[in-house]
Amino acid sequence: MESMNFYLYFVTALVPLILGFVWYNPKTFGNAWMKEAEMTDEKMKGGNMLLTFGLTYVLGLLVSVALGFTVIHQMHLYSVLAEEPGINDPSSEIGMYVADFMAKYGNNFRTFKHGALHGTLTGLFLALPVLAVNALFERKSWRYILINAGYWVVCFALMGGILCAWM
Repeated sequence: MESMNFYLYFVTALVPLILGFVWYNPKTFGNAWMKEAEMTDEKMKGGNMLLTFGLTYVLGLLVSVALGFTVIHQMHLYSVLAEEPGINDPSSEIGMYVADFMAKYGNNFRTFKHGALHGTLTGLFLALPVLAVNALFERKSWRYILINAGYWVVCFALMGGILCAWM
């Protein structure tokens, strides 16, 4: 998709870090999370925070790319036609079809609201179950599950909204 801003993936990969500073702050859910996670200040200080933040960014980048395919419906056109001869030639029959399709429908459902909806649904139907299964086997509380899953639902909503509206 020629008009897509792929740099936006790198911007939205910052969302988990930024939201994490707010979500897990002691004034919001930080104290409750520390209690439920059995985390102490000593454990927090013992980690390599540069490595933690760096890996969080890299993993956020993976989430961002995956969400792009979820929230931008037009990307599916390319996945369906990827093996068609001439797909990369704008003067070929398929190239002209794609250009025409994108000219007519390329902006459909490309709003923050629509992306946030799909991000929220992805959080509820993918992140929540995955986190809950792990937490249940770790014998963590539902409060712990909801704090962490809530964070990811909001994260996915924000990331999806940004990607859908501005990519």
